[in-house]
Amino acid sequence: MPVITLPDGSLRTFEQPVSVHDVAADIGPGLAKAALGGVVDGREVDTSFVIEHDAALAIITDKDDAGLEIIRHSTAHLLAMATQELYPGVQVTIGPVIEDGFYYDFATGHHFSPEDLEKIERRMEELAANDMPVQRVVMSREGAIEHFRNLGENYKVQIIQELPQGEEISLYTQGAWGDLCRGPHVPSTGKLQAFKLTKVAGAYWRGDSSNEMLQRIYGTAWANKKQLKQYLHRIAEAEKRDHRKIARKLNLFHTQEEAPGMVFWHPAGWSIYQTIEQYMRKAQRDNGYLEIKTPQLVDLSLWEKSGHADKFGDDMFMLQSEERHFAVKPMNCPCHVQVYNQGLKSYRDLPLRLAEFGSCHRNEPSGSLHGIMRVRGFVQDDAHIFCTEEQVQSEVSTFIDFLHAIYADFGFSEVIYRLSTRPEKRVGSDADWDRAEKALAQALDAQGLPWQELPGEGAFYGPKIEFSLKDCIGRVWQLGTIQVDFSMPGRLDAQYVAEDGSRQVPVMLHRAVLGSFERFIGILIEHYEGVFPAWLAPTQAVVLNITDKQSEYAQFVEDSLKNNGFRVISDLRNEKIGFKIREHTILKVPYLLVVGDKEVESQTVAVRARHGEDLGSMDLDAFVARLTDDVACRGRIALEN
Repeated sequence: MPVITLPDGSLRTFEQPVSVHDVAADIGPGLAKAALGGVVDGREVDTSFVIEHDAALAIITDKDDAGLEIIRHSTAHLLAMATQELYPGVQVTIGPVIEDGFYYDFATGHHFSPEDLEKIERRMEELAANDMPVQRVVMSREGAIEHFRNLGENYKVQIIQELPQGEEISLYTQGAWGDLCRGPHVPSTGKLQAFKLTKVAGAYWRGDSSNEMLQRIYGTAWANKKQLKQYLHRIAEAEKRDHRKIARKLNLFHTQEEAPGMVFWHPAGWSIYQTIEQYMRKAQRDNGYLEIKTPQLVDLSLWEKSGHADKFGDDMFMLQSEERHFAVKPMNCPCHVQVYNQGLKSYRDLPLRLAEFGSCHRNEPSGSLHGIMRVRGFVQDDAHIFCTEEQVQSEVSTFIDFLHAIYADFGFSEVIYRLSTRPEKRVGSDADWDRAEKALAQALDAQGLPWQELPGEGAFYGPKIEFSLKDCIGRVWQLGTIQVDFSMPGRLDAQYVAEDGSRQVPVMLHRAVLGSFERFIGILIEHYEGVFPAWLAPTQAVVLNITDKQSEYAQFVEDSLKNNGFRVISDLRNEKIGFKIREHTILKVPYLLVVGDKEVESQTVAVRARHGEDLGSMDLDAFVARLTDDVACRGRIALEN
C-alpha cells in the first residue's frame, strides 16, 4: 500500500503498486495527458515506472525544464529511427540533448545534404503522427551486446562493453526500432509535435581526431509549435546580427590565421573600445577604485604559489628565458596581491579597491574560437577589493548598485542573478566557504533581488555571484561576477594590522562588470545590430555638402563640432547627395548633416537621423544641444529613434 507524497505535501494512498501515469490520472485527466515523466525520490523516471513503496513524486510536464529535456532526448531517437529507415546501413552512435536541442552522430559513407534533412524531417513527422508507444526494455549485458551485434551496430556494442560491470542495460523501443538509452522518454511519439532539423556537421567518434569521422545532424525541439517558431525567429535574428558580419560591414575589426584568437582593431572598432574603457575608467574612479597596471610575463613560481598553475596550467602560455620559466598572464589576481603587499596596510586603509584593464592570454582550443566572443588575447575590466570580513557584505551590495548603473547605461535592464557555491575541488576550509557563501546570499537578499543557487559552480578559491543579461532577442549572456576569496591573500602573504594591533589576512573580492572587453563589444554589436547609441557610435555625425560651393562651410561645421568634443567627419566627395546619404546610412551614423546654399546662408544644418527621419533645419547651437543630450543619456534612451 504505497503512500505517495506530492510536491505540495499532500498524500495519496494506493492499494497496490502504482505507475507514475496512474498517479497523474488519479490527480486528474488533464495531468495524465500532459505527463511526460516523473521524479521519484529524486530520480527521473518514465510515466510507466511502477512505484512499489512509499515515495515522494513530482510529475514532469512540458512546462518543466526536465520535460523539455525529455522531449529533446526522445526527438533525437525519432531522428535516428527516421534516418535508419530512409538510409539502410547507417549506424547510430550517440544522440545527447544540448542547449535548445539535440544532435545524433551517424556512421555512414553517405554525406547528408540539406535535401536529406528535409526528407528525414518529413519522415519524423510521419512517425510522430503514428503515436507509437515508447517502451523501456531491460536486458542483460551479454544479451544487449548480442542484440546490437546482430544489427551490425558496432558502436553500440563498444558503448555497452565500456559500461561498468553490474550497470543496468536498458533499451527504448518504438515500433520495431530500438536504441540503447538510460531514459526517461516520452510515453509515445505523439508527444513530439514541434521540432526542426537545423544543420549537418562532421564529428569524430568520441571527440578524438584519431578516430573515424561521423556525420552529426543537429536539431531543435520544443513543447509546442509556438515555442519552436519563436526559437527559429531568434536564430534567424542571431544570424542576421552576427557580430563578425556586422564588423566587416562597418569596418570594426578583423581576425586572421597568423594570430588565432587575437583581434586586429580598425579605427572605428577601436573608437568603440576606447569609449568603453574611458567610461569604465571614470566610473571606477568615481566609485573609489585606484587604477594600476601589472606585468604580462610573471615567473611561474607565483602561479604555483597562487594555485593557478595546478588548476589552469594547460590553458597558460609558457616561455623560458635564462633558465627561468614564465607564464603569460592568464588573469590578474595574483599580480594585484603583489601591489597590495607593497607596504604594510592598516585596517584604516581598507577597503582598498585596485582596478586594472588587464591584458590576459589563455590557450583556448582553436575549435572554440569565435570572432571576438571567444579569443585567446583579451582585456578584462578587472578589480580586486581588499577588505575585512565585516566589510564583505556592504562591499558586495555597493558593487551590485555600481553594476546596475553601468548595465543601464549600456541599454540593459534585465539582470539575472546566480550564486555559485563550493565545487568539489577547492581550496580553503569549509568554515571559510560557509562564511563566504552566507555573505553573498545576504548581500543579494539585502538588495531584494531574486536569485538561484548553482551548486558546485563556484571558483576553486571561493563562491561567486554571476550577473547575466538578456539582449534584445532574449539571449542570456553571463557577464559580471563578484567572488569572495578567503584563500589567495593568505597563500600570497597578504596582511593588514587590525585595530587590536594583530596581523590579519584580508578578504579579497574578485570583481568584473563587463568581463572581457572583446566579448562585451561583440555582445553590443549583436544587441544593437550595429546601430550603436550616439555615445558609442564611432562617428556621431557626418557633414555632407551638396556641391563644392558648400565645402568651406561643411569644413567649418565639422571643426565646430569637433571642438565640442564630438566624433565628426565631412564627406566632401563630388558625389550626388542621395548617394552619400545612403552610404552613411548603411554605416549607421546617428546624424547626417546636409548643407546646401540655403544652409550656408542661414548658418544652419539640415539634420537627418540614420533611420531616415527628417529632423529639420537647426543652427549649430541647437544641434550641439541635441547631440549633447543624446550622448549624455547613453544607452538608456535613443533620441533619434
